[in-house]
Amino acid sequence: MGLHIPLLETDRLLIRELTSDDLSRVFEILDVSLTNEKPSSEDEKEIFLERERWLAWTIAGYAQSRSLFQPPYGERAVILKETNELIGLVGYVPCLGPFQSLFDGCLQDHLGFWHPEVGLFYAFAPTMQRHGYATEAAKKWIGYGFEMLHLKRIIATTEHQNVASQRVMQKLGMEIFRNLGQEPPWLQVVGLASAR
Repeated sequence: MGLHIPLLETDRLLIRELTSDDLSRVFEILDVSLTNEKPSSEDEKEIFLERERWLAWTIAGYAQSRSLFQPPYGERAVILKETNELIGLVGYVPCLGPFQSLFDGCLQDHLGFWHPEVGLFYAFAPTMQRHGYATEAAKKWIGYGFEMLHLKRIIATTEHQNVASQRVMQKLGMEIFRNLGQEPPWLQVVGLASAR
């Protein structure tokens, strides 16, 4: 594979690789807005440094994946065209879990075989939610995955209480699977999109 994903565009959005200039906005979205709590000034410095390391690793990962002919995992920036503002992230992450057991309806104490899957990731600033941006970006990202990367299926995971994320999965036409157990949290609700 090792593909360089080009700039992707929808009617309202651009999807591009993250850059070091995105650090403050990514920190604001992932570590402040979405956590619903303002960290203390001491904690904020440490969290910011950790996010800076994560962003450097993410950016380096784009080139490394290409050079090793690996799938284009990692998050991408979602930009609102109208304002040129970074409003969220979308990407692919490697997922490993007993997903097939859940899809087959026979998940029992997570003892099924674990399989690697391509996981869809999305996160948007709370002020940018309920405008259809997550669905629009994820739809474009999934389409690229099926058409250009020739993926067989893509999953998305969330917790039982994250109704907004489940709503995005439904709008994307994903088949929804629910694990009645609470653990692990990332396996509570799984959306599945399959190539047609």
